[in-house]
Amino acid sequence: MAAAVEGPELEAAAAAGDASEDADAGSRALPFLGGNWLSLDLYPGGCQRLLHLCVQQPLQLLQVEFLRLSTHEDPQLLEATLAQLPQSLSCLRSLVLKGGQRRDTLGACLRGALTTLPSSLSGLAHLAHLDLSFNSLETLPACVLRMRGLGALLLSHNCLSELPEALGALPALTFLAVTHNCLQTLPPALGALSTLQRLDLSQNLLDTLPPEIGGLGSLLELNLASNRLQSLPASLAGLRSLRLLVLHSNLLASVPASLARLPLLTRLDLRDNQLRDLPPELLDAPFVRLQGNPLGEASPDVPSSPVAALIPEMPRLFLTSDLDSFPVTPRGCSVTLACGVRLQFPAGATATPITIRYRLLLPEPGLVPLGPHDALLSHVLELQPHGVAFQQDVGLWLLFTPPRARRCREVVVRTRNDNSWGDLETYLEEEAPQRLWAHCQAPHFSWFLVVSRPVSNACLVPPEGTLLCSSGHPGVKVIFPPGATEEPRRVSMQVVRMAGRELQALLGEPEAAVSPLLCLSQSGPPSFLQPVTVQLPLPSGVTGLSLDRSRLHLLYWAPPAATWDDITAQVVLELTHLYARFQVTHFSWYWLWYTTKNCVGGLARKAWERLRLHRVNLIALQRRRDPEQVLLQCLPRNKVDATLRRLLERYRGPEPSDTVEMFEGEEFFAAFERGINVDADRPDCVEGRICFVFYSHLKNVKEVYVTTTLDREAQAVRGQVSFYRGAVPVQVPEEAEAARQRKGADALWMATLPIKLPRLRSSEEPRWGAGLSLAPLNLGDAETGFLTQSNLLSVAGRLGPDWPTVALHLGVSYRELQRIRHEFRDDLDGQIRHMLFSWAERQAGQPGAVGLLVQALEQSDRQDVAEEVRTVLELGCRKYQDRIQRTGLAPKDPALPGSSAPQPPEPAQA
Repeated sequence: MAAAVEGPELEAAAAAGDASEDADAGSRALPFLGGNWLSLDLYPGGCQRLLHLCVQQPLQLLQVEFLRLSTHEDPQLLEATLAQLPQSLSCLRSLVLKGGQRRDTLGACLRGALTTLPSSLSGLAHLAHLDLSFNSLETLPACVLRMRGLGALLLSHNCLSELPEALGALPALTFLAVTHNCLQTLPPALGALSTLQRLDLSQNLLDTLPPEIGGLGSLLELNLASNRLQSLPASLAGLRSLRLLVLHSNLLASVPASLARLPLLTRLDLRDNQLRDLPPELLDAPFVRLQGNPLGEASPDVPSSPVAALIPEMPRLFLTSDLDSFPVTPRGCSVTLACGVRLQFPAGATATPITIRYRLLLPEPGLVPLGPHDALLSHVLELQPHGVAFQQDVGLWLLFTPPRARRCREVVVRTRNDNSWGDLETYLEEEAPQRLWAHCQAPHFSWFLVVSRPVSNACLVPPEGTLLCSSGHPGVKVIFPPGATEEPRRVSMQVVRMAGRELQALLGEPEAAVSPLLCLSQSGPPSFLQPVTVQLPLPSGVTGLSLDRSRLHLLYWAPPAATWDDITAQVVLELTHLYARFQVTHFSWYWLWYTTKNCVGGLARKAWERLRLHRVNLIALQRRRDPEQVLLQCLPRNKVDATLRRLLERYRGPEPSDTVEMFEGEEFFAAFERGINVDADRPDCVEGRICFVFYSHLKNVKEVYVTTTLDREAQAVRGQVSFYRGAVPVQVPEEAEAARQRKGADALWMATLPIKLPRLRSSEEPRWGAGLSLAPLNLGDAETGFLTQSNLLSVAGRLGPDWPTVALHLGVSYRELQRIRHEFRDDLDGQIRHMLFSWAERQAGQPGAVGLLVQALEQSDRQDVAEEVRTVLELGCRKYQDRIQRTGLAPKDPALPGSSAPQPPEPAQA
């Protein structure tokens, strides 16, 4: 970090810059002065420093075009300092006078002391960019209205209740931002800004728009989100250049049909309004977003009953990614979270106001309870406070991608309650062909996840007896006779099929066959008072008239036993033409086999494992533009070709590994070897090993940056990455020992793929971050995760020629982009670092800054870097939570869920 220069040192440094010395010598003496850029907003006493410079180095200040100054200063000193600007910095083109660098005890940004500007500032003839955000302005200073060359004016987070009519006389204005103010009306003269291209008026109190707004013929983007608009003027049809129109979170009951005829409009955001009807042209348009509107419902002006007229409308909330909590009152509310979750709290669900917190967690074995044949379809949603009781059930919607294999399987929401996991009654709602909502009623708040499981059928068995049939396999039945139980008890069944060709390949026997696999479970006492009759279909291709009974085996398994038991001799098998019936008093797993093999138990175990295994391939690809970026992924075999076709435009590398088999939820890790190591301190990296958990319907992908301690200046480095089963061992073996372990019968090694780092171009090229002196970053927070200097340097090192696109999506002006290119015209790395860190310094302390960076990377087609940033944030957040739990700084929540699924019942007795 650059050291702050204090009092006498400052004067000595200024005195050293004699008028005959050039500007470069002066800039080396002052760390906050670089060429034509003067940044005083990160140093205490910025006004005093600027006044000293005005006296000691007036010639050097005449070259300054960009000035940043904090407004957390004494108001009189601030006014006196600003009055000096026209004389001392007459070439100034950009002036940033922002507050927000300081926070209160609750962490909220504090406004600066600026309430007005001296009239002499209108003498800044070259000023094109003025940022007055996070201050205490109640009216727009008169001098601003005389700045005829002003192109960008930022007034966000002030106390403005109106804008003056004279604002329409600024002939060069292209960007105006007045977000988070108190505007109730807009001046009609606003429509005279013929050059205006971007207008942001979100988070105000506007209830109407002047018709003159339709005169903004050059407008490209208009943001009116989070106001009180109830209608829109028809003159909006005159915005013929408009590409983006954001109107979410208003009170709109209708919109003009003419909006559909705007020729360049590519996005219209109407979420969370009161729209009950929409013109057909907009209803079918692909660029319109309508979530959170009561489309098709009856108008509140014509209630369906007298009681309905007395019920207030439910509030709607749409949370952005930088928020992790929201309030719920007795009125109820409908909430949409940025992570693909919806919640609906009916009126009266809570008697007193309550704050709900949420987290989306990465799945891991200790947090995901899966049965033997279950598959995970989503991340883990945690809702707090845990165990809170609502007076009415809360509606919960979780978004997921449906699995390809859906025959005889169902999707359920699984949750934890009172130290046990259970499945909720779940309904599916289709949003798009490959996007479904899993909808359930949440009786409590805890952990929630979406799971695909074999179809489950359940019933309540009364003392009079009953019949339970499988909906997926009609031939599977369980008959409960009268007197089987004294008290009603709940029983359930699941049925799993196995393809005959897989069994025949496993046994090497063309005529081998099996029935569906049956799992029975129950609540209450482990035994029934009367034998229960179970009916299973005979193995495929076998009938009761032609079978050889010596080849028919009834197998039984009671976890946690290691093998299946052959109980054919312990039960009476009653055979019909298509079915086999037998009686039991305990519930567990049952399977009929037809084979010539004698010792069937061990074979059944292998066959059962084969049912649960997924055939996968492992890939390791290097980015074409940057070989130090390595993509690691574990893919089901049927997805490999399509994924590689999509990736090989940007990546290259070896062929995928040979096919290996993995269980759902199995841990494994990737180890870089032969001089190659991970180039970052990642929470999921242990001793240079990257940890994975395989879930067949999730991406299982990670992108890492690698480096080497070997000499790359003389030659390329040829290393490798190997994949091993299990968690990273406490003692990481040497490479030679690991190679020997690969050859064992039960080796944990799965695959090895080559990695090549090319020779460095020049030994004189500095390493990233070498010699940098940067101000500390404050991007993010402790709970959602920070981005450190090292993280941002890593991002900068991967952008390459894409950096201008990223900069524009971050909101950097084209004029500033050109300045950076000129100032660092022979140094691409310097261009990227300067852009990224100057943007980060401006965003320090601002909520949502990290989310803005991720969004800009995605919009620039750098999904790879965006995923890396998101992974570092998520894992860092979890590491932080674990640390405060260990140190006792956080309130104790119930223990995290265990990894084991509900245990099957006791063994059956014939």
